[in-house]
Amino acid sequence: MTLPIIVASGLTVLLLAFGGLTTNVGPWYRNLRKPSWNPPNWVFGPAWTLILGFAAWAGVLAWTHTTDIGAHARIAALYAANIVFHALWSPLFFNLQRPDWALVEVPFLWLSILGLIIGLTPLSPMAGLLLAPYLLWVSFAAVLNFSIFRLNRPFGARPV
Repeated sequence: MTLPIIVASGLTVLLLAFGGLTTNVGPWYRNLRKPSWNPPNWVFGPAWTLILGFAAWAGVLAWTHTTDIGAHARIAALYAANIVFHALWSPLFFNLQRPDWALVEVPFLWLSILGLIIGLTPLSPMAGLLLAPYLLWVSFAAVLNFSIFRLNRPFGARPV
């Protein structure tokens, strides 16, 4: 059980660090029009830490509830896909300053979380429950992303 915990913890820390490094809350972001219900910036770090911690815990539970190599491969593949889609959003939104592109990416992230829930719940019902906040938060973030897009479009248009 120790190795899955170490791997899950390490991947979570790396993903959180990558997210932090690719989230530049600088003048561009501060100057965007945002809906009145936009959470304060300080909420996002603790929220993602808790949510990704739950996702890591879910992975450990599912992994340790089976000895089937095929199930382990599916768990690894589901998490690999989720990590890729999770890691894409911040650079699209913040670094490239393209909320429109980030909005196109969100359904892939959302589906990867749903895939985790569907894939892990039969192995550990608790794993599915631990992933529910992730799906809810990304759903909220998608609506927020859409609102920011709608309030500030067009993006990528450069004056001629």
